[in-house]
Amino acid sequence: MDLEQLAQLRTPDGVAALDLAGELAGTDELTAASALRARGVPPGLAAAALTQVALRGRAAAKFGADAGRVFLTRAGLEQATREIVAVRRAARLRAAGVTALADLGCGLGADLRAVAATGIRAYGVDADPLTAACAALNAPAATVTCGDAQDFDLNLVDAVFCDPARRSGGRRIFRPEDYSPPWDWVVSLPQRVPHTVLKLAPGIDQALLPTGCELELVSVDGDVVEAAAWCGPLAAAPRRATVFRDGVPHELTGTGEQTAPVAPPGRYVTDPDGAVVRAHLVAEFAAAHDGWLADPNIAYIWSDTPIRSPFGRCFTVDEVLPFSLKRLRATLRTRGVGRLEILKRGSALDVEHLRRDLRLSGPNPASLLLTRTATTPLTILATPLPPTPPR
Repeated sequence: MDLEQLAQLRTPDGVAALDLAGELAGTDELTAASALRARGVPPGLAAAALTQVALRGRAAAKFGADAGRVFLTRAGLEQATREIVAVRRAARLRAAGVTALADLGCGLGADLRAVAATGIRAYGVDADPLTAACAALNAPAATVTCGDAQDFDLNLVDAVFCDPARRSGGRRIFRPEDYSPPWDWVVSLPQRVPHTVLKLAPGIDQALLPTGCELELVSVDGDVVEAAAWCGPLAAAPRRATVFRDGVPHELTGTGEQTAPVAPPGRYVTDPDGAVVRAHLVAEFAAAHDGWLADPNIAYIWSDTPIRSPFGRCFTVDEVLPFSLKRLRATLRTRGVGRLEILKRGSALDVEHLRRDLRLSGPNPASLLLTRTATTPLTILATPLPPTPPR
């Protein structure tokens, strides 16, 4: 889609083309395109309408109930913030007293929409003309311009949100020095606007973060979706893990420097949520439940009582074995295991290769955790406990 096609989609003919494309959702692409052209829709407009409908079908997690009305690009949708994350962030900014915010690198406007909805005066800037045009339509309460984020007049705002572009030519960028705007400029923002939030990739090298910031790792239903650096007065704790379960957020905070006790495996083992692990809060999580580690570098938490928490999955330990393919295969055969969930931390084994080698058969399910202690590779046969909402 280009700017001309975006303009066409907003005309009565474009709206009709989108409605027709919606009726054909799920149909083979060539068949759908032929059907639109048969109804008199020009080929370019038909292609744009079908693309929008396909993207909107994938956008519910990021734009909620409005997913069927927003305007999207493939690259923009990949980097857009999920609605529940954007809404929670906007509420925190509002609670901190922010009155005007610049979203530098606003993408399709997912964060702009949430910020403006709180009453904060919102400005958006994006370097791509089509993306900026989509953001202006998606966040009509904000002021959106196309341009270089580095040229925005920061005197207009008392807070900044910056989500540097981490894709180029359709490919993901992993090195911060290749981000746009440049990383050196991005990390200098808190010096000019103390109330600054930086949206980052979950795997960001934490040594690169601005001094004194709070690093928040966010997961949604077990999927780590982003990291955010809260700078200046916005920093409330050195590290935070925000875990959404079924739309409900749960927070764990700490220094990220605590260490957990080390002892042999216990009766229960808990696999912490990825946000807890990436925020370096495994020791804090373990301490809250009288847990320990079997190896200081492996994030499985052992305990004598079950841990029922949104911050991890707890398993009853059925058997702990030193790794032996032959013995493991025999044990699974004896238990009649034909459906096996395989998790691993600290193991170099290839999961799918191991699954083939085990030659599973039988009616029973089981979970297998591959890990190690300082001296021994271990296999843990376990039964997952049903999650229990915390009080």
